[in-house]
Amino acid sequence: MPQIPEKIHELTVGQLSARSGVAVSALHFYEVKGLIASRRTSGNQRRYSRDALRRVAFVRAAQRVGIPLASIRDALAQLPEGRTPNREDWARLSQAWRAELDQRITQLGRLRDHLTDCIGCGCLSLENCALSNPDDVFGERLTGSRL
Repeated sequence: MPQIPEKIHELTVGQLSARSGVAVSALHFYEVKGLIASRRTSGNQRRYSRDALRRVAFVRAAQRVGIPLASIRDALAQLPEGRTPNREDWARLSQAWRAELDQRITQLGRLRDHLTDCIGCGCLSLENCALSNPDDVFGERLTGSRL
């Protein structure tokens, strides 16, 4: 992994990519989504502060556990003055994300449990389909076709 001399306070997009292991196109995407920021040189080249490495690592870690980019962006926006997240921030944010992840785990478990039923059903009965119409919620609200 290429080392960045201490005297360099800004990174090119290539240096940030090499150090973070994230493709240049993904870094551009993160910037568009407001996850990281850069300044432009007089030649219109992007320059990232060194703390962008930590922000990218934070984004990648959150993505690995299934947090959507919009939630990650909102979490980073809550930090004072766009500060780089630290260990305490991760602990606080991961605690807040826990309920969302638990809900998704429950949904995935239900999907797994009903998957074999779905294959046998052939989606011929939306009234009884555990995936498209769990507990016949559509039948309770209205009559007729809705999907």
